[in-house]
Amino acid sequence: MTVPTTRKDFMIVNMGPHHPSMHGVLRLIVTLDGEDVIDCEPIVGYLHRGMEKIAENRTIIQYLPYVTRWDYLATMFTEAITVNGPEQLGNIQVPKRASYIRVIMLELSRIASHLLWLGPFMADIGAQTPFFYIFRERELIYDLFEAATGMRMMHNYFRIGGVAADLPYGWIEKCLDFCDYFLIGLAEYQKLITRNPIFLERVENVGIIGGEEAKNWGLSGPMLRASGIQWDLRKVDHYECYDEFDWEVQWQKEGDSLARYLIRIGEMAESVKIIQQALEAIPGGPYENLEIRRFNRIKYPEWNDFEYRFISKKPSPAFELSKQELYVRVEAPKGELGIFLIGDQSIFPWRWKIRPPGFINLQILPQLVKKMKLADIMTILGSIDIIMGEVDR
Repeated sequence: MTVPTTRKDFMIVNMGPHHPSMHGVLRLIVTLDGEDVIDCEPIVGYLHRGMEKIAENRTIIQYLPYVTRWDYLATMFTEAITVNGPEQLGNIQVPKRASYIRVIMLELSRIASHLLWLGPFMADIGAQTPFFYIFRERELIYDLFEAATGMRMMHNYFRIGGVAADLPYGWIEKCLDFCDYFLIGLAEYQKLITRNPIFLERVENVGIIGGEEAKNWGLSGPMLRASGIQWDLRKVDHYECYDEFDWEVQWQKEGDSLARYLIRIGEMAESVKIIQQALEAIPGGPYENLEIRRFNRIKYPEWNDFEYRFISKKPSPAFELSKQELYVRVEAPKGELGIFLIGDQSIFPWRWKIRPPGFINLQILPQLVKKMKLADIMTILGSIDIIMGEVDR
């Protein structure tokens, strides 16, 4: 009896480099046996711009416009982490009002990021309609950003010791209106997507990650919380004023693509809760720490006179970073965004190491797609939620 010989002619396919307007310029070299994935090798680096090196010869305030180009969908978080480091190094206090404004901006940014995850994720797995829906709400968030910061995407709004400008007249009411409207939109998404049998077929039990495995890979954010681990830096690190609000950490125990979807949907609802509470309770007072102005020897003092006080965004002082090292982190929409900062008695950082959540979360992709079907690659890649700007830096 002759034993049938097993076929060894695998097919090697290049997926990508994808277009930047998708998840970013990512290339996957996939080895296929028919429809089954044998191996997958991600090739990154197409969007590398030397962000860490640029930081080493810029003052913090000169570097702020650059940082919004890491994760260009959650720009407020990259700004927050950039000012949090020097604030902790210099032990600078942030006024209560500024802290509340920051929380509102961060949570709006989280919603905008999750919305632009949801649309392309659904398009990846074959549902075009939500892609058009999410832009309605996202445009409204960008209108709010534009009114407060002057920019729709790259805001350059956070400053050491506060924010660049106070909220304009009528902004709080507009934002409360948006919150009410958004909850209706969110219910619409859930009606459209969550119980859709075709959607469930594509995402249930696809790309399962266990709790221990998630910890060993260093995953964070929705990737970690979808595996049954209740870890949210807003609760763990108590940064800004998140402790003053009533909200829940979203988590699921299944660890599959559906769990990651449910967490992000839940996080958008929780963000609205936080924003509403912050808007209702926002205190008066300064929006920046006026003490740190004394670090700044102003060349043209007349620019600070009464007539000029409404001119857009004020400059922020450049001051020395003391000789010590520090790791700061925030809970970005994708996971733990951190910076390892070494000061050197200079106005430039000696070392500026970025810990991007997308880069760490992407590591697990080859393991997740092995033994899956070719069509599942896009589901799993989409559920990880990567932005190549922060992966490649």
